[in-house]
Amino acid sequence: MTIGVHLSELGGLPTFDFPGPKDTRALPEPADVAWRISVDTYDAEEEWAQAFGRFTESVDTRQVRALIVGGWSDAYEASSSGIVEALVEAAPKFPALRALFLGDITFEECEISWIQQSDVGPLLPAYPALEEFAVRGGEGLVFPPVEHAALRVLRLEAGGLPKEVVAGVARSGFPALTELDLWLGTSDYGGDAEVGDLEPFLSGERLPALRRLALRNSEIQDAVAAALATAPVVERLEVLDLSMGVLTDEGVEALLAGRPLTHLTKLDLHHHYVGEPLRERLSAALVPHGVEVDLGDPQTADVDDDAEYRYVAVAE
Repeated sequence: MTIGVHLSELGGLPTFDFPGPKDTRALPEPADVAWRISVDTYDAEEEWAQAFGRFTESVDTRQVRALIVGGWSDAYEASSSGIVEALVEAAPKFPALRALFLGDITFEECEISWIQQSDVGPLLPAYPALEEFAVRGGEGLVFPPVEHAALRVLRLEAGGLPKEVVAGVARSGFPALTELDLWLGTSDYGGDAEVGDLEPFLSGERLPALRRLALRNSEIQDAVAAALATAPVVERLEVLDLSMGVLTDEGVEALLAGRPLTHLTKLDLHHHYVGEPLRERLSAALVPHGVEVDLGDPQTADVDDDAEYRYVAVAE
């Protein structure tokens, strides 16, 4: 996952950019692609609502399976609230929609922590058959508790995820959810969630179908790792992702001393501050059991530096 390029697929379908008003390209079959609707964030020739209106008039939306909201005009100042309202209002036109991504915006178009989001809570009740839902940007993001029987994948990408958002997800009812991916971020960009806010996920009392848990891009990665070391939820996971954050030897020591991880298919720790001895110990403990351990490119130049010089992979 990178914020430097646009999504290439969503819901198992390749992305297709819905053409601008002067583009006369032929359109693919509605069910064959993930439709990306976007306007220039700095110099739009039309507003996003206008592009969406042209889309609903040009495409048989009853067959659309995946929809991507790209940039909107002045995304660094104007929130996504109007887009959320438009999508909720149009929900009856999209009975086949199974995947929705809100904010497929690269850092060149708008830095992730400048993207102005809004209350996305109404979207899930509006699309009860939705199986995959993702949002990029934590500024202004609101995620109230919601019940949704079909959702299988939830991903919230942010340079800083507000604790109220984490709490909203934690109090939601997602019985079919198999993948949860939260970019916790840093306090500099609103990421004020603490380990205690993650307890509903970690205790195993929520999300009974969960198989992949990603709590990543965090400045409190060591504390998250320590909590996961004794968390009941780990027993039913196949993939554990603590990547992109400020993980150090302390966090890996906790993982090695905690519940066995040998049942995992993958442990993803790429972008970290773990020294070579602990990296070798971790690999020796897990790889012989068939666990794929992704240690990526360690930030070795900074392993011994003061904590203030360590950074998450995605912040501003």
